Amino acid sequence: MEKTISFVGGFVIGAMIGAAVAVFMAPQSGEEFQKQIRERLDAVAQEGRRAAAERRAELEAQFAQAKQFQKPSTSPMQ
Repeated sequence: MEKTISFVGGFVIGAMIGAAVAVFMAPQSGEEFQKQIRERLDAVAQEGRRAAAERRAELEAQFAQAKQFQKPSTSPMQ
């Protein structure tokens, strides 16, 4: 059983390394490859900003709702 797991693990790691080598050895020019990577990074960054803005709006709404239910604090003697 351990040999099978080791073989499958090695196969998966080998496949990942092979895929990485194939990407870097692809017949694209450096400029095309850089442009493609830049576009993907820009898309990921844009999605991250969108998700952050969405989450911020959710948290602000929750904070505003929590403030409405807050009891006014009374100070003991002044």
